[in-house]
Amino acid sequence: MEDIKSKLGKGGLILVVMGIASMVLSIFNYNIRLLAWVDLWGITMGWIIRILLIAGGAALFFFFGRDESEDE
Repeated sequence: MEDIKSKLGKGGLILVVMGIASMVLSIFNYNIRLLAWVDLWGITMGWIIRILLIAGGAALFFFFGRDESEDE
């Protein structure tokens, strides 16, 4: 079970990094190929999806990414 939690935390961190990279690159009219679908519904919806990626990834990392072996 701990292995699944660890992978969820790492996946959340990847989502955060991809969301931030997508935000930065979209300023220069570039995008990550995996997230090219984000702007199909318009610019505003693309920014909302990017923010949701970052928030969802941060939540996954916060809940599952931390090591809880500190039992003092």
